[in-house]
Amino acid sequence: MSSLPHDWPQRAASIRVRCLPHDWHVQRWGNGPDVLLLHGAGASAHSWHPLVPHLPGLRLIAPDLPGQGFTQAGNRGRFGLDAMAQDLATLCQGQGWQPRAIIGHSAGAAVALRMAEILPQTPACIIGINAALGPFEGVEGWLFPKLAKVMAMSPLIGRGISRVASKPARVAKLIAQTGSDPSPAQVALYARLVAMPGHVEATLGMMAQWSLDALLARLPQMAVPLLLIAGERDLAVPPDVSRKVAAQKPGTIYAELPGLGHLAHEEAPDQVAARLMPFLSIHLRRVPAA
Repeated sequence: MSSLPHDWPQRAASIRVRCLPHDWHVQRWGNGPDVLLLHGAGASAHSWHPLVPHLPGLRLIAPDLPGQGFTQAGNRGRFGLDAMAQDLATLCQGQGWQPRAIIGHSAGAAVALRMAEILPQTPACIIGINAALGPFEGVEGWLFPKLAKVMAMSPLIGRGISRVASKPARVAKLIAQTGSDPSPAQVALYARLVAMPGHVEATLGMMAQWSLDALLARLPQMAVPLLLIAGERDLAVPPDVSRKVAAQKPGTIYAELPGLGHLAHEEAPDQVAARLMPFLSIHLRRVPAA
């Protein structure tokens, strides 16, 4: 645990798990049915800390995604959707974790749905918070992945971005551009992540290797119950993305939270929990509704 700062949030909940090809940093809380928490691109397990106290009766398991946060990537070619989902499934099997539900934020929601297809025991439900379940459109669909691939080719670029972008004022501006209103403490944590070149390189690698086309094509036929929670002010993944998925996948429940942005679960964890706990109580049956 030497790479984890002594003052990192919820450090006492951290464990390190060596499960090839990665050296994972995972945080765990509580007792009850296993629920896996998957953060979005560029974040880490710390993103879930505000929500954790609002999720009673569950064993919550929050890994840092490969290369991001404090998980050390053992293979830089495994940052794409399928590889990441498979490596997370292998991690769960190796530790005896049996996720009965998976909650994913942003890109983490796509990983959650892919895991639902490959885990030996299909989760009882999936919850996406501002789920990134749509492709880039227009010129961005061609330009963004290519830019990410070029940038991910050189570690010098990751170091340069870390130096330039990790200033708290710039991090605050970046978060504000997603529609969220971060506190100084939140800004400070994200600034520390952006200051880590490996974290930036892994995030770029994830963007470069990301492809949703196959998953989105299968989504209408997937039987796993799905709840999509969207922040009304989300500028990174507009609510219309979740609305479209809800219209395409039968049985999907859509809930919109007014006044919240992309980091809704950090801004107003009580409001997010009020939407997802009744859904979990129905599908897990042993969990209190509030």
